[in-house]
Amino acid sequence: MSHHPKAARIVVGVDGSPSSKKALGWALSQAERTGAQVEAVTAWEYPQFYGSVGWTFPQGGEEAISTAAEVVLEEAVTEAVEGHPDTVVHTTVTYGGPAEVLLEAAKGSDLLVVGSRGHGAMAGTLLGSVGHNCAQHAPCPVVIVRHVA
Repeated sequence: MSHHPKAARIVVGVDGSPSSKKALGWALSQAERTGAQVEAVTAWEYPQFYGSVGWTFPQGGEEAISTAAEVVLEEAVTEAVEGHPDTVVHTTVTYGGPAEVLLEAAKGSDLLVVGSRGHGAMAGTLLGSVGHNCAQHAPCPVVIVRHVA
């Protein structure tokens, strides 16, 4: 037998919110139990309504937003992996709406994990709809991790 079976892949959406950090932690624990790799994904859009969401709009346009998204993702992953030193985590920052980006990333993966709430003023509706959208359309099983504040 020359080829190894491909490691299972768990995709998790991360936006820096407590809910998404909890989802990331859950994904890491699950990966540890099953020998899977984790792909932590952050989506960003060029936001017309940035001020209303409670993020400050970075100077420098799209590149600055993309970089800010990378920082949020790296910080969340660094924090989360402390208890899971042996789990492989890949990070991806993609331009687009969170549900679309996550559904695309989930193709060919074994599990998609999302938090139950996102960031900012629209959090309740926004990630509610992302989780709902992913659960309806994902090509793999979906886990929605509740964050109880």
